[in-house]
Amino acid sequence: MTAAAGQPGSAHRPVVLFVLGMARSGTSALTRVLSLCGGALPTGLVGAMEANPRGFFESRKATYVSESILRRNGSAGYDPSLRLQEEVALDAKEKAACLADMGAFLATLPTAPLVVIKDHRINALIPMWFEAARAAGFDVATVNAVRHPQEVIASVAKNAPAAPELTDSLWLKYNLLAERNTRTVPRVFVEYPNLLDDWRREVKRISAALAIDLDADEGAIDEFLTPDLRRQRYDGPMVEPFGTDWNSTVYETLCAAARDEPWDESVLDRVFEAYRASEYAFRTASGNFRHNFSNPLLRPSVLRVVGEVLAIANRRKGTWA
Repeated sequence: MTAAAGQPGSAHRPVVLFVLGMARSGTSALTRVLSLCGGALPTGLVGAMEANPRGFFESRKATYVSESILRRNGSAGYDPSLRLQEEVALDAKEKAACLADMGAFLATLPTAPLVVIKDHRINALIPMWFEAARAAGFDVATVNAVRHPQEVIASVAKNAPAAPELTDSLWLKYNLLAERNTRTVPRVFVEYPNLLDDWRREVKRISAALAIDLDADEGAIDEFLTPDLRRQRYDGPMVEPFGTDWNSTVYETLCAAARDEPWDESVLDRVFEAYRASEYAFRTASGNFRHNFSNPLLRPSVLRVVGEVLAIANRRKGTWA
């Protein structure tokens, strides 16, 4: 199993079970199954809509809290950068404000031994959400959802005008952060097709890995968890849009974790460091381009005048002829 040292929950502390991973990776289905196994959900959920006809099962308030924190710090839920993972991203005052916002939400959770929280934005703020949950009196555990990147890309494309390259970047970012930031808490990885194929097996895996008793409402889960929930399927070769082995390495490693097979965290560390270095370099280059593009001194009309003035100053001789 992939549980970290220690067990969630104690005789006196309830557990917050965070469902992590990239959006459209079966996180809604996982959250609903866990709720039908005894996990309480926050009030005020994002309900059913065309993008998810059976409901998202995530707290509207949690999405507002996370998105507000991301936005006021120059990021967003669909930001592929790692700007908030940089060492000086947040000062002490801002971090305290973030923890206060999270704590205010956590104070509204139902009183129950197990509460399930899901929102893809949490992946970008995992350490603070964990800290806030512990301060609010909870122990922390996670279920990390896994799905093929091409299926996620296709699912996102059906519902949002996102370029495949953006979705792929987000798939890498959120999967890497979800794995990297949960190494010290009890956790388990669940691949979406495995959940649909045999949810009883996956629920047993979750229960054993997290040392949590899950009392499944089998009839309700069978009625909810039907094969047509997987509307996107992909059986082709792995696509690597960034000219690397990042997608295949991350997916194969997380699938091994979801099958309880041996796997190596250092392999994901390599990809994370490569992604971080490349993302920072391209973000810096892009930012410099935008700065220069907006510089009025570089407008064609200004360049023409400057060029002629310099030519006159050099008496239009030599290389200025």
